[in-house]
This record gives sequence, C-alpha cells and structure tokens, in this order.
Amino acid sequence: MSALRHPPVRVWVWTAATLALVVAVSLLWRSSDAAATDRSTASPAAAPTGSPAGELSEAWSRRAAVLPEQVVADGRVVVGERHGITALDPRTGRQAWHYDRSNAVLCGMTAVDDVVVAVFRTDVRCDEAVALHADTGGYAWTRSVDFDSAVRLASTHGSVVAVSRGSVVVIDPVGDNIRWRTDTADCAVLDAAAGSSGIAVVLRCTGTDVLRVRLLEAGQGKVVWTRDLPTGDSTQVALAGADQGVAVVVGDELQLLAAADGTATTTVPLPAAGAAEPHPLSTAIGPVVAVWARGTLVVHGGDPDAVLWTVAALGLPTSVDTLEADVLSIPLLVPEDGGFVARDASTGAEVGRSGVDGLAAGGVATPVGEVVVYRLPDRVSAYR
Repeated sequence: MSALRHPPVRVWVWTAATLALVVAVSLLWRSSDAAATDRSTASPAAAPTGSPAGELSEAWSRRAAVLPEQVVADGRVVVGERHGITALDPRTGRQAWHYDRSNAVLCGMTAVDDVVVAVFRTDVRCDEAVALHADTGGYAWTRSVDFDSAVRLASTHGSVVAVSRGSVVVIDPVGDNIRWRTDTADCAVLDAAAGSSGIAVVLRCTGTDVLRVRLLEAGQGKVVWTRDLPTGDSTQVALAGADQGVAVVVGDELQLLAAADGTATTTVPLPAAGAAEPHPLSTAIGPVVAVWARGTLVVHGGDPDAVLWTVAALGLPTSVDTLEADVLSIPLLVPEDGGFVARDASTGAEVGRSGVDGLAAGGVATPVGEVVVYRLPDRVSAYR
C-alpha cells in the first residue's frame, strides 16, 4: 500500500486564508449597520375618502417617544420610537412600514415634502441621517452628519432644520446636501421655528441679560434681522412659528413680528401661563396662518397685522392640502371643548361640528378623509 500523500503547503495556506476571510466577513456583517437594520416597505397609501362624522369616537391611539411636528405625511401617520420609525394607516392604526436600527438611538425626526427625515445616534453624537419616502418607507437618501445629542429637527417646505444649543443647520429634504450651517458663537439657542419667512431663533448671548429673536434666511442662512425682547426671562418667551413673519409669546401676549424688519406689528393679549403650559403652535394653511397659544387660536392673513379672527381652542388646526389653490374653501377643523369644530378659514364662522368627549389641550388636528388625526406631545390618536 502506498503511503498517504499530504497536500502541498500552498493548499493549507490558501484554505486557512479562505477560512479567515469568511470569519472576518461574518464578524463585519454582524457588527454592520445593515445587519442592525430591520425594515419593511409598503405600497403607496390609498387616497383618503369621506369627511368626519357629526359624532366621533377614538379608533386607536399610539404613544411615541419621538413625534414630528406634523405626523401626517403622504397618507401615513408617522411615529418614532427609541430605535426607529413606524408609519401607520390613519384609519386603522395598523403598521404600514417600519425602519428600526438596533445599534442606534433616534435623536429626532421630521416629515416634509412627502419624506420622513430622521437622525440617529450611534455613539456620543447624532451622526447618521436617513430620509424615507413617507408613503412606502423606501429609501430617499442616507448621509453622515455631525450633530450633538440634543439636536432637534423642524421643517418647512423645502428645508429641514437641525437645531442644537450652539448651531443651526439646514438640509435639503429632497436631496441630501447641507445647504448651510451657522454657529451662534457666544449665543445659546433657546428656541427655534421654521416657516415661509425663514428660520427664527431665540438667543441668550454672553454678556447681556436680554433675550433676542433672530430671523435667518432659509436659502443661505443670512441674518435678516435681530430684535431684543423686553424680557430676560426665558420661561416667558416661546416661539410659535415663522410663517408670514414671526409669532412669539412674550409674557402674557402674542407678538406678530414683521418678516422684513422684526417690527412688532400686532399684539394679542393672552391668559396667564399655567403650571405646565403646552408650547405654542403655528402652521400656514394657504394664505392664512393659524397660531395657538395658551388656549387661544389666532388666525391672520396676508399681512402680519391682519388678524382675521380669534377663538378659544384646545389646539391647532392644520391640513395636508395646504398647497391646493382653493385651500381656503376647506374649513379648518379646530380642536375645542366638546370636539372638533369646522370653521371658515377666512371668517372663523362655525360651519360644522364633530363631537368628541375629553380632548386634551396642546394638540394638532389633521383631517384625513373621515378620520381626524390628533397629535399631542406624547401620543397620536385617531377619531372616526
């Protein structure tokens, strides 16, 4: 019997190298973002039909760790959890699609221009951004960023704004480019709002006891104007919005500041602040702007000083059809004591009512066909 012949040394070397490569690739995959990502997609949402009934009841409710300012986007209700994003069917509350990252924490998210933009923290800083199509959950883009852990996202048509204590960054929501970044130097950013007039921030600067409102141009970040406020108490100042001027609560009044130079064109008296006052809210609905603060809804028109009407309310009406030419023909659904009241956008006259018991204050009501989606700071509920 002939002796067994051992393979050449080069075969053993090749085999060992191949096994090492397989092990390395396996380890890299297990630690990669791709392995840590669990996601699903969906078909586009069907167009909503119908209108809210005269009496409504809660169809579903969902608590969330992170919520965009406008939760309804392209036929979906978008909510955020510690590690990801879920899009829900507005009528049933069932999951349509999801995006989860087990190796990252959701820092913030916003929905604008039919995409959901979110920023995740993988280490100390919030360093990864992703944009998903709101209707299907498919990727729009991903990119690396460099935001601190306290970053907050806001948005307006054509712009996503990332605000932290020392900087403001504007990202293109459709593409992935950073349009501009500005460091506030010796000033801390206490509050911020994005709107058609630009990016408004409230600043406290070193060496001064006053607070300042500054309006930045959305396209390039140039300073449009800076205005000192008549108080240095940050608990008495809150930005509501930056549509057709800047709306800011100062003490016990709502001030509407002109977009051109920051002049206070109109002031509206407000009730005294409560113990846990919700943050003021604002939205543009076609040519009118609705501002809610301390239980008062103020609707103004083309000029910042043109207050059209006011009414006691629990929160803000908004619409997913704000780009329609005839948007003023659609009544605003105002959350009030006893339900959602349909009011003429130009005059405030009541034209309908959908009864609901026990609405909480500080919400945003968005009609989606026969459903009313009501966003509160910590949860979303749907009524039909």
